[in-house]
Amino acid sequence: MPLRCPGRRRTARGPVRADDSAGEDPGAALQKLGGAAAIIATAASGASMSPLIAGLTPRGRMMVVGAAPDPISVQTTELIFGTRTLSGSLTGSSIDNEDNLRFSLARGIHPMTEVLPMADAAKAYEHMLSGQARFRVVLDMTA
Repeated sequence: MPLRCPGRRRTARGPVRADDSAGEDPGAALQKLGGAAAIIATAASGASMSPLIAGLTPRGRMMVVGAAPDPISVQTTELIFGTRTLSGSLTGSSIDNEDNLRFSLARGIHPMTEVLPMADAAKAYEHMLSGQARFRVVLDMTA
């Protein structure tokens, strides 16, 4: 179940998002829905990822791919008694990336991005750091 930062509006049906629980603990919100077998944490905030671990089902896994300047806090009981796994990955192996791209291509899945010309790189960087970017910010080198 993908989750995203509070304050961003829902863009698709189905996946549970952190902002769907407005003011509620995201881990508790996930448990109300039966828990998540897997969470891909892309946030650049350890504080926003920490409560998600409690939302995992037994033997659930949270894969952290968002680099955060602050730590992720984990209750050891949530890991041990829930047999939950917390792991991280930079980008996966080259084979994983090829498999993901092949899967996306076969199913017509496209990323949601905000594209800015390379000339606006500084503006794009500030936009990303401000937390106002709704999607991945991409620089177009041909524009």
